Amino acid sequence: MQNFLEEVINQFGYAAIIILIAVENIFPPIPSEVILTFGGFMTAASNMSVTGVIAASTAGSVGGAVVLYYIGSILGLERMKRIILKYDRWLRLTTADVDKSYAWFDKYGPWTVFFCRFIPLIRSLISIPAGMSKMKMPKFLLLTAAGTLIWNTVLVNLGASVGENWEDIAGVMDVYSNIVYAILVILALAFLAWLFYFRPKKKVK
Repeated sequence: MQNFLEEVINQFGYAAIIILIAVENIFPPIPSEVILTFGGFMTAASNMSVTGVIAASTAGSVGGAVVLYYIGSILGLERMKRIILKYDRWLRLTTADVDKSYAWFDKYGPWTVFFCRFIPLIRSLISIPAGMSKMKMPKFLLLTAAGTLIWNTVLVNLGASVGENWEDIAGVMDVYSNIVYAILVILALAFLAWLFYFRPKKKVK
């Protein structure tokens, strides 16, 4: 992993950071925590600066988020409702559920987009409902960039401060990510249990 990152970053510099982080946002082959902390370490082993790595990684994150935003925008509310109506027997969801979700996102969406940038996996996926709800692009870009900038600044500076021990920081962040994934799995199972076993059944007329 380190050899691959070092070779790519040495060869392509900031462009490598932008591309790696953008791809990680869409399809995460390498966790951003690893890229960011290693990028911080590389500021001491190359001519890259902490500010440059932060700027490049933020640009990559926002670029990847925009791609997912447009995927959500293409999917859209009406298409989602058609999918629900077609497969409601298996999905056990209704168009009313979708409308409630959209109403919730319209109310709390801006803060959700911002704070979810600090949560592994969700930081990428949150861009899809933002696109589906047609959140205004300037607001989406501002909130995404603000949350991403904070996250990237912390990790890049940590990587730069510990130098060759950057993997220690990456290891701690891996534990954090695993805890978050475990919580998400538990929440998903709880939702499925409610959906299939505890949700009030529709009365048949």
